[in-house]
Amino acid sequence: MDALGDLLRGIRADGARFDRAVLTGPWEVTCAEGAALELITVVRGSALITAESDEPRTLHEGDTAIVSTTAPYTAARTGGPGSGGCELVFGAYQFDGCVGRRLISALPPLLVVPGGAECLPIIELIAAEVAADRPGRQYVMDRMLDWMLACTLRDWFDLPGSRPPAWYRALGDDVVGPALRAMHDEPARSWTVAALAARSQVSRAAFARSFTDLVGRPPMAYLTEWRMTLAAELLAEPGATVAAVAGQVGYADGFGFSDAFKRIRGIAPSGYRASLTGNRTAAGSLRAAG
Repeated sequence: MDALGDLLRGIRADGARFDRAVLTGPWEVTCAEGAALELITVVRGSALITAESDEPRTLHEGDTAIVSTTAPYTAARTGGPGSGGCELVFGAYQFDGCVGRRLISALPPLLVVPGGAECLPIIELIAAEVAADRPGRQYVMDRMLDWMLACTLRDWFDLPGSRPPAWYRALGDDVVGPALRAMHDEPARSWTVAALAARSQVSRAAFARSFTDLVGRPPMAYLTEWRMTLAAELLAEPGATVAAVAGQVGYADGFGFSDAFKRIRGIAPSGYRASLTGNRTAAGSLRAAG
């Protein structure tokens, strides 16, 4: 089981927005309406990032921040009058359908990953691509944003002060870990609490209690949420049907699957597919207008 890979499943930028800003003198940039998820990298200089419900954080050259709240946030200059200019690269997932709720719920509103001088050549390459107008530019930027997100989160999870989700930490537990890996490796299997407890080699009651304490929800509730995460990814594939996706995530018929999907995601599977199509159309219109 690749825990980070599973957390990123189904996340794929489509019409990502990239901006490159070179700022001098006193400055402050306020994003009044946040994107579904945004990355901010400092190419040169330093900046102070302030997001709602989190402490302001200072970014230096090579550092990257992830803002995972749609609330307003502010980026401002740090240092005195002689501190020089600042160059920033902003990359944003514009639509909720591109970023899973599972990931958003796992992250604080603002996190910062130190980069350092060794990261600058790659960051400058990204900045140059953002500034260019070459064939396939949008596709390249989409993949760059996915790559930046994966690398930044991998480094953040390795930091001593990071706050990964409860299920991520529970993977190291002798009782809960084996059951979590089994659910992720075989999501379509007809799991029961008794079967999962057997994987962990403990009693049913002891397993259910430990799982709920460490993960924050009962085993079957977690399994349903994981299946719906996979289902959302599968529904985004061309030609996918509700019945076929239901079978792939462990449901014998589309009705039970549709009820579970709507309960977890707040929308029917067919409506979810339609929303993805609408978002892609909107992204295409924005690119054409630009």
